[in-house]
Amino acid sequence: MAFMLVVSIGLAGCAGPPIGSSTESTVPTAAKTQEATMNAELTWQQAKAHTQAMELEIAALIPKNADYSIDQKKKGMLLSCNSTQHKWKGSTTITVVGGTNIEPIVKDIEAHYRAKGTKVSADRNVDEDYRIQIDLGGGENYIVAEGLAPNEIRIASGSECFILPEGIYPGGDF
Repeated sequence: MAFMLVVSIGLAGCAGPPIGSSTESTVPTAAKTQEATMNAELTWQQAKAHTQAMELEIAALIPKNADYSIDQKKKGMLLSCNSTQHKWKGSTTITVVGGTNIEPIVKDIEAHYRAKGTKVSADRNVDEDYRIQIDLGGGENYIVAEGLAPNEIRIASGSECFILPEGIYPGGDF
């Protein structure tokens, strides 16, 4: 009898929760998504170049009549996506004329990418500034929000995940 009870409990534990239960997420995790869509031939140099080009594409959406300057960081860093993959992280800061209301500009960028069918999420940061995250998949994403100064828009970027070649140390500037 005790043996039957142990076997029943053991089998029940292996069965797991029923599909669709509240304990099982139907949304793929970031790691699963990144692994499924990673470009195995992507180099860190290609990832950086593409990500910096996207930063400038986003910056180009600022209204042409606004007086602004763009400061794209020449170097970034590598962060881990998981135990075998990394992503290049960088940023671009757009300085606009003092007194410019940043939120409508960020909302226009949001609308542009939503209209293209791109996954975009929006919230407010700890300073209550409106921010968006543009998610292009494979770990590639861009956060657009008011920068450190009231007249700045910051684009923080992360490339698609890639495998760093053997012997390349991921620390330092890239």
